[in-house]
Amino acid sequence: MKKLLLVIDMQVDFITGSLGSPQAQKIVPAVKAKIEQYKQNGDKIILTRDTHDVDYYNTQEGRFLPVPHCILGTAGHEITPELNFGGYYVFNKPTFGSLELAEKIAGGGFDEIEICGLCTDICVVSNALILKARLPETKIIVDTACCAGVSEVAHRAAILVMKSCQVEVRD
Repeated sequence: MKKLLLVIDMQVDFITGSLGSPQAQKIVPAVKAKIEQYKQNGDKIILTRDTHDVDYYNTQEGRFLPVPHCILGTAGHEITPELNFGGYYVFNKPTFGSLELAEKIAGGGFDEIEICGLCTDICVVSNALILKARLPETKIIVDTACCAGVSEVAHRAAILVMKSCQVEVRD
């Protein structure tokens, strides 16, 4: 069985930086263990990075969420140091979900794709649903122990949406 681990936006700005939270900090050890498990099994691993330019305030997202974050070339854009040990591919995405990433993954012939990371209610759910739509017969899994949302309510709401769309949710 060909497996992929997709780790969403485990970046400094989402963990300890401008949009950091205790919930995000709490999942770092679990995400690290999951990456190490996939590495030991020889499975493919992709980490994404939310990526913005210095003109962030001039974008729709910047007007909606006026907190600069994950600006290319800044420390906040980088993968958190606890996970920055290599052995994976890094994909920069300019928005919540990425059609380009889905196409890249679709070409990999994966039987199973497991997703974890930040934020459950924004980037995790967006990419999970895009992948499920692009690959309807591929098993898509989200491990909630390795995810954190903007709030607990939003996290739980995203989990319900993913379950409704045939994404397997593991607690």
